[in-house]
Amino acid sequence: MSLKYAVLAALLEGEASGYELSKAFDVSLANFWPATPQQLYRELERLARDGLIEARVVQQERRPNKRLFTLTETGRRELSAFAAEPPRRPAALRDEFLIKIQAMDGVDPEATRALVEERMSWARGKLARYERVRERLLDGRTEERYLAEAERIGPYLTLMGGITLETDIIRWCERALAILKRRAPLS
Repeated sequence: MSLKYAVLAALLEGEASGYELSKAFDVSLANFWPATPQQLYRELERLARDGLIEARVVQQERRPNKRLFTLTETGRRELSAFAAEPPRRPAALRDEFLIKIQAMDGVDPEATRALVEERMSWARGKLARYERVRERLLDGRTEERYLAEAERIGPYLTLMGGITLETDIIRWCERALAILKRRAPLS
């Protein structure tokens, strides 16, 4: 899948500038489809050229003008067709950290522990951000009420996936650290 569909899906939330989309990717989409701001801006240009989004310029005083992007009907149709298709293949995890853990035997145990602790710290940070997004989405409502009333639940469902993933990573890190601690005398 290309970045194209992630950008189109992000624009379902409404009109947004490239900067706002970049922040949305950082907060909510990065857990399943990361993109750099440069990639995002290039993709916005392609999508506009292909007629899947429209851009309008907003004049600003004391700041550079900004471009706001919206989905076109063509973009909505293409995104709907994409969403209805089954994935071509299951997701593949590519993680440099796991390669390092795979190769950890014979490496300084303290260095391995530090890697695991760093990963756990990242996961806790992401989890905290996701929980803040969840609280903003719920806006004082219960989850059940939100899911019954919200116009769109896709963002909440993907957020739940991110929360689950980071919670599981923390759990795995805690277990890995306990195993490393038990093995320390053997090293």
